[in-house]
Amino acid sequence: MDYRGHELSANVSMLFTELPYPDRYAAAAQAGFRVVESWWPFAAPDPSVAEIDSFVRTVEVAGVSLGALNFYGGDIPGGERGVASHPDRQDQLAANVRAVVAIAERTGCRLFNLLYGQLDDRWSPSEQALCATDAIRSAASGVAAIGGTVLIDPLTKGLNGRYPLCTADDVLAVLGRLQDVDNLSMLFDTFHLGSNGVDLVATASTVDVAHVQLADSPGRGEPGSGSLPIDETLDALKAAGYQGVAACEYKPTTDTIASLAWI
Repeated sequence: MDYRGHELSANVSMLFTELPYPDRYAAAAQAGFRVVESWWPFAAPDPSVAEIDSFVRTVEVAGVSLGALNFYGGDIPGGERGVASHPDRQDQLAANVRAVVAIAERTGCRLFNLLYGQLDDRWSPSEQALCATDAIRSAASGVAAIGGTVLIDPLTKGLNGRYPLCTADDVLAVLGRLQDVDNLSMLFDTFHLGSNGVDLVATASTVDVAHVQLADSPGRGEPGSGSLPIDETLDALKAAGYQGVAACEYKPTTDTIASLAWI
């Protein structure tokens, strides 16, 4: 499935939620997607071998390619947004990197979104920044052996607690502390960046990105449901040389199949 010269993928953590999670992969394939992606699909950072086997079989049976996968982000439904910056969660992240690599080796997935984590008064901002820098470096090292890239995601102000990365400049500042690590990139999310007032077209034209996610703002619905310049942004990304997929990571304003009419 293509749009304006970009192959589209389906984020099954947000699309096809009318169905149980395992059924969404086949539903995406039936809708015409060849590539899918997901948030971390397990409750724990270190799922069992049987859980990983079941997940890999689900992807394989659906006949789709797993294009991107989130690292463990803590209790996302409970409001957490990553563990990289939290000194007391590094054992969890280390175990999760091993699980991510195990999945990547079997699925061919090579893009992995690592949420930074929210500010916590138990540590100073500088302590958390240092912890996050070390955690990102470690995660990048872990996936480097399989050709993986770690993505760093800015999130929308006001919706994600005290998450400190809100703009492209915020992410680039983090990456600037890791200039010796070559398998890191910003995740270009139109909803998060656009909601925070970032000029999407200008940023798409000037910032090197390894992955793109699409949703409109306000509302985080499908493109066309809000006011963001989605088409112009995709054109700018293409003109700048972006050749990866553009993931549909939005909350459908109707049922998922009907929401795909924008394509």
